[in-house]
Amino acid sequence: MAEISLDENKLKELLKTAILEVIQERKEVFSDLFAEIIEDIALEKAIKEGENTESVSREAIFKILDRQG
Repeated sequence: MAEISLDENKLKELLKTAILEVIQERKEVFSDLFAEIIEDIALEKAIKEGENTESVSREAIFKILDRQG
């Protein structure tokens, strides 16, 4: 079996090229993935911010939602 020798820089370039090709060929998959990641980060931030605010009753929240709907 022949041995293949690649230096570190060549290997990095090959990996970058392969990753870019996969992303370009599967744009919709990666777009959905990144959208979910951004939503998760935003939700985490909102939860953390909510932990430092005053509690509000369920009734008050539904009154606000009723006015907006």
